[in-house]
Amino acid sequence: MSRSALSLVVALAIASRTALAQIDPADPNPLTDKIYAWPTGIPYQVDPVASAIRGPQSGYNICNSTTQNQDSLCQTAFFSNITDFCFWSAPKPNSTIGDMEGQVVAWCTQKHGTRLIPAGTITGAQWLKAKNSSGFHVYDQLSLYIQQSNVDLNALDYGGELDPHGADLRGNPIGGLVYGTGFSSDGQTVQQLVEWNSFIGGNFSCFTACNPASSGNDQGNFCQNRYDLIGCSYNMPANAQNGVFEVCDADTKIPVGTYVSGGATMTWTQPNAGPVTPPYSPVVPASSNCVTYSSNSLWNALPTVTPTGATAVPTGTKSTAGGSAPGAPAATGSNGASTLGISSAAGILGTLFAVAFLS
Repeated sequence: MSRSALSLVVALAIASRTALAQIDPADPNPLTDKIYAWPTGIPYQVDPVASAIRGPQSGYNICNSTTQNQDSLCQTAFFSNITDFCFWSAPKPNSTIGDMEGQVVAWCTQKHGTRLIPAGTITGAQWLKAKNSSGFHVYDQLSLYIQQSNVDLNALDYGGELDPHGADLRGNPIGGLVYGTGFSSDGQTVQQLVEWNSFIGGNFSCFTACNPASSGNDQGNFCQNRYDLIGCSYNMPANAQNGVFEVCDADTKIPVGTYVSGGATMTWTQPNAGPVTPPYSPVVPASSNCVTYSSNSLWNALPTVTPTGATAVPTGTKSTAGGSAPGAPAATGSNGASTLGISSAAGILGTLFAVAFLS
């Protein structure tokens, strides 16, 4: 495809996104305002409303032993620590995120009434506990190398973003909730994690959840969803390595879209039209106190599966939830701060696939 044709595709994709950016009058209450006490306050469905725009919710939020199977449509995820987390992926084999962004379901490492991530799917993982200069635990970030066909995602899909906002504020998935214990003082109390964002595709996934006790500014900076076309590399820079499973303390990242040039702090905003080309390379925050594990010691009771075939992304499907390939992580070495650039091939494919989406 020529550059001019590619630019046209990108322009049409962004125009479509802009046109769809509206609150759904059928359910004008943002998903991020829907707070439910764990476990008894959770409704069967957070968003059962159908409208001309989207909906109703395809899955359910009350998840327990009766819904614990590999066909579960549970849309309540957990994100607690390196041994106990979920990510969002497709509900049926050979799907693309663009077609399923509103219907994705929770795939987890532990039994939460959800599907379990099959053994061998995760081939590398880095969990970062990010603290500010005062030692406050601001957010947790997870970067994963995965075999995405094991979790019903088309092997060639470059995927995109999932978040609790979406253009209509109903979330992707619609009605999706996230809970965890990682920010509680005792490490056991379950809290609702209202602000989070995630990318999956290109056999890579990343997920950030913000501490519910952190300031609104911090949640806006570190769990924002406005840069959905530039993937993990920019939104969640990390030194994750395939074949390595580790947990580290980390400094907080520079918020996506913010960078330093010529000694001055600059802000770049993802455009509503035209090329999506960030004027900077992201910086991986410094990490320390890293502890490595074997995958068997982390997740020793996951099921085995026969993955679906690696076929091409179906012609004519919309593709990404946020339009971007998650992007390659940094080249690794030390755990000090470093810079990285998004894979040009992944970036082109991810942008090219951004034909129509709600994010």
